[in-house]
Amino acid sequence: MLLCRTMIPRSPATPSPGLREAPAPDPGILDPGTLDPAPLLDTDGFLYVFGYGSLIWKPGFAFEATHPALLRGFHRRFCIWSHRYRGTPEVPGLVLGLDRGGSCRGIVFRVAASRAAEVLAYLEEREMSGDVYHRRLLPVRLLDSGAIRRAVTFVADRRAGAYCGPLPPDAAAAAIARGHGVMGPNRDYLLNTVSHLRELGLRDAGLDRIAALLEPSG
Repeated sequence: MLLCRTMIPRSPATPSPGLREAPAPDPGILDPGTLDPAPLLDTDGFLYVFGYGSLIWKPGFAFEATHPALLRGFHRRFCIWSHRYRGTPEVPGLVLGLDRGGSCRGIVFRVAASRAAEVLAYLEEREMSGDVYHRRLLPVRLLDSGAIRRAVTFVADRRAGAYCGPLPPDAAAAAIARGHGVMGPNRDYLLNTVSHLRELGLRDAGLDRIAALLEPSG
């Protein structure tokens, strides 16, 4: 996209060069305090939730059906330090986030409207308590029908202190091998995700590379 810059006289309201303006809020980010399901329901009356990591193999909520799905504009990556669930402050582990660019294949959960409020409350507690994700409503393509649905999706917040960005596979594998938190070994989180993706007929080359670098558990 071509940007054109026009020089305009500076007014007293213009911030001084030493001050940085706060970024404008992203209109695609859902207000974390709003759990009213009505605006989040799709045109067919269901709530859809996109799963790309542990939600695939441990959703923890009631749903009507699942569908293989494709999300464009984000990719799955170990880009978030875990200081509780899969690591500690002293020895952090890594968990998955959706980072900008590319695409991601996962599954979409179809949730009845009557259960949407309780599912949203559960996901708010599970995914948003660490302040590392944005909750967004994003278009996904259902791969079994071709339909486009709006799905609640948890995207990595690049401004979060726990966001680590892209790590080399060997560095990610080393952190995952060491990590152990209240939910168990970090390696189990990785290997469960890889295993369940394969059951769905999906391969993630980045996760496969990290898994291949893990030494066998003793």
